[in-house]
Amino acid sequence: MRAVRLLDWGREPVLGEVGRPVPREGEVLVEVEAAGLCHSDLHVIDAAPGALPYRPPFTLGHEVAGRVATGSDAGERVVVHGPWGCGDCPRCAVGRDNLCDRRGELGWHGVGLGRDGGMAEYLLVPSARHLVPIGDLSAEQAAPLSDAGLTSYAAVAGVRHALGEDTTAVVIGVGGLGHLAVQILRATTASRVLAVDIREEALALAQRSGAHEGTLLRADTARVLRAAAGGVGADAVLDFVGNDATVGLAVDVLRPGGELVLVGSGGGRLTVRKPGVLPPGFRLSLPFWGSRPELGEVVALARSGALHVETERFPLSEAAEAFGRLRRGEVRGRAVLVPG
Repeated sequence: MRAVRLLDWGREPVLGEVGRPVPREGEVLVEVEAAGLCHSDLHVIDAAPGALPYRPPFTLGHEVAGRVATGSDAGERVVVHGPWGCGDCPRCAVGRDNLCDRRGELGWHGVGLGRDGGMAEYLLVPSARHLVPIGDLSAEQAAPLSDAGLTSYAAVAGVRHALGEDTTAVVIGVGGLGHLAVQILRATTASRVLAVDIREEALALAQRSGAHEGTLLRADTARVLRAAAGGVGADAVLDFVGNDATVGLAVDVLRPGGELVLVGSGGGRLTVRKPGVLPPGFRLSLPFWGSRPELGEVVALARSGALHVETERFPLSEAAEAFGRLRRGEVRGRAVLVPG
């Protein structure tokens, strides 16, 4: 079968031929219908040797939807819960593999992250517990839900208690995750949603996703956002970029006792010091994916019509073009690879 493989650190992935996996006891073979591309894939590709516990070569792709190809559930359409933990600890037992107690001992973080992933025609899943049914939801919509949707959902869930009536949430970075975070905020909270990006087209995407207001990242953006938040600042800021500029903006915008959710892996630094410039009483969270039960809730939102992923579709044979577009910031919403 064809698969998009990372052969070594610092090298662009290549499309090649590999053997179709054969499931053993407890494993499930999934015929892939769609696989999403993520900036995390770029972080993996560009990682220095030794920075991650993975060992190339392996197939990329941690956002995967398809059809069960073997066993009693053959034909069922599913999305794959991507973080694969040890399977034995108390957290894995309840579907919280993303927070596996033994994660530091494993040589992987999940599907396509040290283990062969879904940018291929078939995917071998170690256990049926990693599968969530999607019914008639299209694979192109379902695949990005497993990370872009799930990570955004978990990020919002962690601060939902602070987002009642007359509150403000700021979403920084309206890309594959950010545009879903805007929709999730609108669907599950009463908060006013403000969006920030460096691209006009991203602000247009935020508006289509339901943001009340959007603004470009400029020197006066903090002032503009604080004014839009009633002059007191935001109750929660969700940063899907995570570089020095956006982390600094988040701190400037947050009101005392506010919630900062740092999702993006842009290398930004936050200095914690008392006394210092951080808002008094603020809380910081660092979500990593989300649980399998939460993925079921995300799928239910999508099937209800409350959540829609804007996608750009590429055949598997054009994976290199898709990665190039992603690197250049030219992808609208989420890029999705489709076998064929």
